[in-house]
Amino acid sequence: MNKKNLTDMPEWKALEAHYEKVKELHMRDMFASDSERAARFSIKAEGIYFDYSKHRINEETMRLLIALAKASGLQEAIEDMFSGKKINNTENRAVLHTALRAPKDAAVNVDGVNVIPEVHAVLDKMEKFANKIREGSWKGFTGHPIKNIVNIGIGGSDLGPVMAYEALKDYSRRDLTFRFVSNIDSTDFFEAVEGLNPEETLFIVASKTFTTLETMTNAKTAREWCLNALKDEKAIAFHFAALSTNAKAVSDFGIDTANMFAFWDWVGGRYSMESAIGLSTMIAIGPDNFKKLLEGFRSIDNHYRTAPFEKNIPVIMALLGIWYADFYGAQGMAVLPYEQYLKRFPAYLQQLTMESNGKGVTRDGRKVNYETGAIYFGEPGTNGQHSFYQLIHQGTKLIPCDFIGFAKPLHAIGRHHDLLMANVFAQAEALAFGKTKEQLEAENEKPDLIPHKTFEGNRPSSVFLLEKLTPETLGKIVALYEHCVHAQGIIWQLDSFDQWGVQLGKILAGKIAPELENKEIPELRHDSSTNSLIAEYRRMRK
Repeated sequence: MNKKNLTDMPEWKALEAHYEKVKELHMRDMFASDSERAARFSIKAEGIYFDYSKHRINEETMRLLIALAKASGLQEAIEDMFSGKKINNTENRAVLHTALRAPKDAAVNVDGVNVIPEVHAVLDKMEKFANKIREGSWKGFTGHPIKNIVNIGIGGSDLGPVMAYEALKDYSRRDLTFRFVSNIDSTDFFEAVEGLNPEETLFIVASKTFTTLETMTNAKTAREWCLNALKDEKAIAFHFAALSTNAKAVSDFGIDTANMFAFWDWVGGRYSMESAIGLSTMIAIGPDNFKKLLEGFRSIDNHYRTAPFEKNIPVIMALLGIWYADFYGAQGMAVLPYEQYLKRFPAYLQQLTMESNGKGVTRDGRKVNYETGAIYFGEPGTNGQHSFYQLIHQGTKLIPCDFIGFAKPLHAIGRHHDLLMANVFAQAEALAFGKTKEQLEAENEKPDLIPHKTFEGNRPSSVFLLEKLTPETLGKIVALYEHCVHAQGIIWQLDSFDQWGVQLGKILAGKIAPELENKEIPELRHDSSTNSLIAEYRRMRK
């Protein structure tokens, strides 16, 4: 793998020189001079039509970007990840979310042990448990079947399951209620259990170590909520399951370890939605649909691993992101799913992308002298058009956009879907080509309004077009972004799989919490601002 500083590489310097030549090119001119541009800059693979022709690129741009990827050792890095090498440097761990969706006959070794049989053993155990809930044969302490499932987790243990549930709600059991608790704010728990009958409620507690502060605080509150109604410690075993590796802590909590589902330290939280963390998803959509979700992931895994970079969708996505971040100075990235069921997908991507590549030092600890991870945001459907699209179209910031659309609706009602998709294509067209002063003059626009109605265009976007939102296509979409993150991390020379940046705030909160709870602590040893805030909080709480 490349050890040279990124900006010293000849491939980087070639891109710098190229940028100076092309930075003023406009998409209007590039399309006008090349009738085959759309075909030249699009890829059909794995049921996805990926159109990246509306970017500020030409064939030389892509040739140079791909040369950078190759010189950065990306192909070798892809193999290292899939084969189980410990590419998470700072934690000395393998990175094997791809093993979670590998077929039963695959072999991936970690420390000399093939992990695939263990992965499928957990999937089989999840299937049996999910079927019991779905069939009504799993009974609560008082003999009532379970009708409510509350997932308690945080980060990847929440964002993945809640995103998947919302995305695949049309495939879920509507006679079961699914709710999700993550925030340590008591309101989150209060609203999650509002209106639920404890006799019919199952809590799934997702914490690898069973020590995560937010998760275990909510889990203990859930335990008290159950016991207040059911009055017997034995009831806990009927109303709780655990996604963890800490059998002793699970047992001490009162959960039968037969209802503990394991996962592994080579699965990062933000990459874990298809592991045991997906138990609530499997209960909601059923084991067969969960298997289709895994098949979708697997198809993109194979594509990322085997497709040449010139036709490799995640690699092209990654390179485009680097082109805008490091040469055009773009800070943000908008992901815009035109499908209401994907309303939580941008929030899911925020953790996946920004926790992975929001780093300022390289794998070997050198401070970077270039931009890394973008700020991801988005909204579903046409909602964002009446919110932040104004800034994307006419603001001073360059914000590349990913539009995600489907040819077939899950609910065909009148003209709705054609109108929805018309907006996808229209927005991409408007961003690329804009509207000129000359066009407005030809339309006899009032002179004083022309500056306000001019769109400069040349705003980049990609369009991902798939047939229909299904469990399989959801797996494909998520895997595209997972592998895009990996490719960018390799080129940026980052460890995309640790997250030390989340630790300091947790440590300081652990010191401050006793000072908020115990007003007798006489001396506060923080900065003057923090001391004043603690004192004012204590005063208001009196």
